[in-house]
Amino acid sequence: MEYDYVIVGAGSAGCVLAARLSEDPQVRVCLIESGGPDTSALIHAPAGFAAMAPLKLNLWAYETVPQPGLNGRRGYQPRGKTLGGSSSVNAMIYLRGRASDYDRWAAAPEAGGHGCTGWSWQEVLPYFLRAEHNERFDGPLHARGGPLNVADLRSPNPFARVFVEAAVQAGYTEVADFNTGSQEGVGTYQVTQKDGQRMSAARAYLHPARSRPNLAVLTGAHALRVRFAGTRAVGVEVARGGAVETVAATREVLLAAGAFQSPQLLMCSGVGPRAHLLEHGIAPVADAPEVGANLHDHIDYIINRRFASRDLFGLSLGGGVRLLREIRRYRRERRGMVTTNFAESGGFVRTLPELAEPDVQFHFVVAMVDNHNRTTHFGHGYSLHACVLNPRSRGTLRLASADARAAPLIDPGFLADPADLATLVRAFRAMRRILGAPAFAPFRGPELYTEGLRDDDEAGIEAAIRERADTIYHPVGTCRMGGDAQAVVDPELRVRGVAGLRVVDASVMPALVSGNTNAPTIMIAEKGADLIRRARA
Repeated sequence: MEYDYVIVGAGSAGCVLAARLSEDPQVRVCLIESGGPDTSALIHAPAGFAAMAPLKLNLWAYETVPQPGLNGRRGYQPRGKTLGGSSSVNAMIYLRGRASDYDRWAAAPEAGGHGCTGWSWQEVLPYFLRAEHNERFDGPLHARGGPLNVADLRSPNPFARVFVEAAVQAGYTEVADFNTGSQEGVGTYQVTQKDGQRMSAARAYLHPARSRPNLAVLTGAHALRVRFAGTRAVGVEVARGGAVETVAATREVLLAAGAFQSPQLLMCSGVGPRAHLLEHGIAPVADAPEVGANLHDHIDYIINRRFASRDLFGLSLGGGVRLLREIRRYRRERRGMVTTNFAESGGFVRTLPELAEPDVQFHFVVAMVDNHNRTTHFGHGYSLHACVLNPRSRGTLRLASADARAAPLIDPGFLADPADLATLVRAFRAMRRILGAPAFAPFRGPELYTEGLRDDDEAGIEAAIRERADTIYHPVGTCRMGGDAQAVVDPELRVRGVAGLRVVDASVMPALVSGNTNAPTIMIAEKGADLIRRARA
């Protein structure tokens, strides 16, 4: 099999690349996905995603190595394994991040930036707009007509509004739109849904393009390594149906396998830290010490509270009866509780008044969420999440085996920098202020694990955080983009030290954006497709 472009990974970035590059009928494109088709009802009915993480459906159920900052616990790191990737299993929140995030990407290192020329806010905004069809907002900061439908929730949960009112009472400002480049305040999130169904990258981009004769999509195909002729990428070795075959690429191989599997595949192919490759018997093609470095993620802590309301999700006889009614309603109308993304409201706040920008993001969830929904509790309740927006801690992604089918060694280094723990302590107190506001008075119930813990008990709060904090599923940075020679990819996403190979996904982010990462990853792929087309011209 021979194509112009071979794309590895049919997630948020890979689906965009496949659709955009195959718009040219003269270009042959092959998209490789290890998972299967996105046919599960749990994907398309928005509330269904809550079952996928605990049941390990449609995803890679990765774990981290033991984390010293989390009392030696292994964190859980689920990633999408189906067409659409993590956009088929996520909470569907549409957020771009702050303008300053991208301006720092683009700024020169001597100005505190990363030297990613061409990636400033004003330069990436057109790609956000190209992707977007926003049902509510228009004007210079939003767009109509793009593939990715962005909407308000069709059937908002009343408790989402209670959170916003309580946060305003606690001193925060309500905002209508988190996607203007400046996001401080609280409000309800817009979601990637259309007519009450999930709008994954597969539904938005890939499915409309599937009928093109120049686009091949291989599911159940696990990429084992990039094949090189000298230092030029010429194809991808794939395990599929019990056999190993090579998919040839006459122009470029494009890795879009995410922050864990893109660096893993690079290293399995001989591009990575030389000594580490030799440890696993891999012949180096290019010594690239930063492949797998710079791993970082939004560390998140949750306060769960019990409250007996059937407007909240939970385990009870009455709740089960209502859910059955809501499922029937959803089938008829595509409305009701099944359209929830659970994290319906939230916001961005400063935990210290002297900070120039918010350092914490809230997600208010209309259910109790414990241990990634793997620990269940009878009854109903709600939860409030707080994550560190710009964590200082850094970790690594390393190989456990030369076989790309083996899980890699994931070490986010959670709370390795004490500043991240200090931020979460302040966030805990901010969450308590909101949950203690008058709007929550009629709905106040006991906390699952921290009932009785005083807000002035710093050691107790720190212990609670170390015992229960974990990812909110935004790993980035392991194929860092930059203007310096040590960066894994250059600002055109080309892998340094080799030819014919790019990485186009969240792994190239030099630093986390201030918010959820799905929309920025789609933006990266939209811009990446333009860079690839220009190189061909």
